[in-house]
Amino acid sequence: MAIKNSNLQRWLTGLVLAAVLLLIIFWGDLELLTVVITLVIVVGMWEYNGIVFGQGFLKEKTESLIFAVLIPCVVFFGDTRWIAATLTFAMMIVFMVFLWRVKESTFDVSSVMKVMFGLIYIPLLTSHFILLRKLDQGVYWVLLVLVIGIIGDTVALYVGKSLGKRKLLALVSPGKTVEGTIGLVGGATIAACVFGYFLLPQFCVVHFLVLGFAGSIIGQLGDLCESVIKRNYGKKDASALLPGHGGLMDRMDSLIFAAPFVYYYRIFVMG
Repeated sequence: MAIKNSNLQRWLTGLVLAAVLLLIIFWGDLELLTVVITLVIVVGMWEYNGIVFGQGFLKEKTESLIFAVLIPCVVFFGDTRWIAATLTFAMMIVFMVFLWRVKESTFDVSSVMKVMFGLIYIPLLTSHFILLRKLDQGVYWVLLVLVIGIIGDTVALYVGKSLGKRKLLALVSPGKTVEGTIGLVGGATIAACVFGYFLLPQFCVVHFLVLGFAGSIIGQLGDLCESVIKRNYGKKDASALLPGHGGLMDRMDSLIFAAPFVYYYRIFVMG
């Protein structure tokens, strides 16, 4: 009964999130999407800070949240020069603020690296959804990332449960299997090809074959990378924010790796 309730929670939460996302993507403008992505980034940074810092470290947590708001705003308003400038000054400011801790009896410079890694990992990568939305037919490119990630994860879940025998990386994510990953890649690739054929017919379907195949693998690696962070700090979930799913970053981990891949493939390969 507990398993059934867990699956029901997972489906109900997933359906509600999917409905909200579709409404925002199709009926919202770029400004609304930027606001939503910024909120996602702030929550993601809050979860990340809770994992890597635990209690205390108020200065580091505060500055990371400030930059978590600033980075997507710069992506929305500025060009690549502004993004580079923001990250450059973030590095300088974070290190200078750290100097305050040198006055204490003990200090750990790794807190600087934790903040900067978090800013690149969550705000910068997730802000690629804003860049995707800025493209011609940007709504479809944002939706493509969700199709690759969500359909791939769904197929992987059920293939893994029914056929999964060989562990993929047991030390990192005990629940993931080789069979589930094969299902993930296959499902995401087929979904991406169907999506491209009907919604972006001006592009050769081979591009969507590559996007689905490579994007799903990159997304799976993103999932594993987040699991590495959690396991390193003895956490199972990023938070308990989403019933049946864990934290927001537990749902976004694969998408924030897939989004940059789709964006740069679109602008550099597809033109």
